[in-house]
Amino acid sequence: MEALTLYELNGLVRQTLELTLDNTYWVQAEISELRVNRHCYMELVQKDKYGGGMVAKARAQVWANRWAFLKPMFEQTTGQTLSTGMQVLVQVEVTFHELYGFSLNITDIDPTYTLGDLARRRQEILRQLEEEGISTMNKELQLPRLLQRIAVISSATAAGYEDFRNQLIHNKRELAFKTKLYQATMQGYDVADSIISALNRIAKEIDEWDAVVIIRGGGATSDLQGFDSLELAENVAQFPLPIITGIGHERDDTIIDLIAHTRVKTPTAAAEWLIHHQEEELDLLESFAARLTEQTQQLLYSENNRLKLLAGKVPLLYAQVKAHEDLRLHRLMTSLSNCCILYLEQAKGTIERHYQNLCLHAPLLVQNERNRILLNESKLQSAEPSRILRLGFSIARINGKAIRNANEIKEGDEIETILASGTFKSTITWTKK
Repeated sequence: MEALTLYELNGLVRQTLELTLDNTYWVQAEISELRVNRHCYMELVQKDKYGGGMVAKARAQVWANRWAFLKPMFEQTTGQTLSTGMQVLVQVEVTFHELYGFSLNITDIDPTYTLGDLARRRQEILRQLEEEGISTMNKELQLPRLLQRIAVISSATAAGYEDFRNQLIHNKRELAFKTKLYQATMQGYDVADSIISALNRIAKEIDEWDAVVIIRGGGATSDLQGFDSLELAENVAQFPLPIITGIGHERDDTIIDLIAHTRVKTPTAAAEWLIHHQEEELDLLESFAARLTEQTQQLLYSENNRLKLLAGKVPLLYAQVKAHEDLRLHRLMTSLSNCCILYLEQAKGTIERHYQNLCLHAPLLVQNERNRILLNESKLQSAEPSRILRLGFSIARINGKAIRNANEIKEGDEIETILASGTFKSTITWTKK
């Protein structure tokens, strides 16, 4: 058996493909990888529509001369840049090279197919938001009456951000606004993740803000693809503060434009909208102030007239009150005088009765007291110690202390005996207790 070299086998495959296949085919596929280095190199895949697994894959390229034509044509028609994850309908030439293997040369792209797929994806996102019950959540938030503290999501270097700030600062009525930039990427593949990160930072300081503004300056429609993310839409829809978008594109609405509380076209328009909102509140306050001033003046005028009317009645009222008080005072003085006279008469009678009783009983009381004093003097004289000694009694003492009980002395003690006339000492030789 004669063996083939690998080169010969690959050459046979190439010749077979060239002989059996048409020159070109239109192929539906998804771009899974894309890089541009003068030429455009892609990897095209097909996924299982049920499980999402990959069922086919092929390398593809657009040579520089075709890429210079196809790229602007596609972007002008779709408003999008060819990027990974995008569904495309491409015209291809099937090629096989002995060294580089199987690949597809892209010769044409149908942008209407991608437009249809983008529209379908947008509708799918909106349908999913509707099913989750969150598509109008941000729109239903009530705007604060004073919409002054604004968290801004934008690129720090974007001209649109400067336009927004200048418009707010230099408003004609000198309304004050507080703003803070939460920087985010506003074009490219990282738009959705970057804006979600900014929203998360704002959520940590949510009490400091009244609303959120998402703005970017003008640019290619192709830069808007990042704003059509389901995850970003879910974050915007459920954010607890009203969100105003000014994405800066007059022709197209993004997904977050459709679900945000308020959508305006440009960053400058976003600033004008905030100013107008505050002007309406200021006009309302000024109207209230004017009405309050007018009603206050009317009330003061009415009260002034009522005060004058009352002032005119004061002399008459004073005379009436004085006459009434004079009469009441006279009655009070008369009543007090009568009470005093009656009290004095009662007191006089009481004193006279006490005086008569005193005159009647005083001599008897004096005699009784005199007899009681004489009796007490007689008792005192009878109890005098010298009289008791003269009756034959004596006082025995030991160490100067009178002895009342034989238990107080013992044999051998020396005692002193006091008589009516004189004293003597003796020694105890015997006691009976």
